[in-house]
Amino acid sequence: MKDFLTWLIKAIVDNPEKVIVSETEENGQIILKLSVAAEDMGKVIGKGGKIIKSIRHLARVRGAKEEKRVNVVLLEQ
Repeated sequence: MKDFLTWLIKAIVDNPEKVIVSETEENGQIILKLSVAAEDMGKVIGKGGKIIKSIRHLARVRGAKEEKRVNVVLLEQ
């Protein structure tokens, strides 16, 4: 799951080397914490939050295949 999210975010941002994704699992839920460069935050969030909502949806669909609940958290820098 971490590799999928890393690949997806690196394709969107201008500074792929600054993308950091950490993955933890607790109570059957996967929590993916995402950190990007400050200048890429707008690209990841998108107009009205549409891009981050889509990213979260894709992660949940991918997690459903593994019968896991997935939550994507975007960290501010």
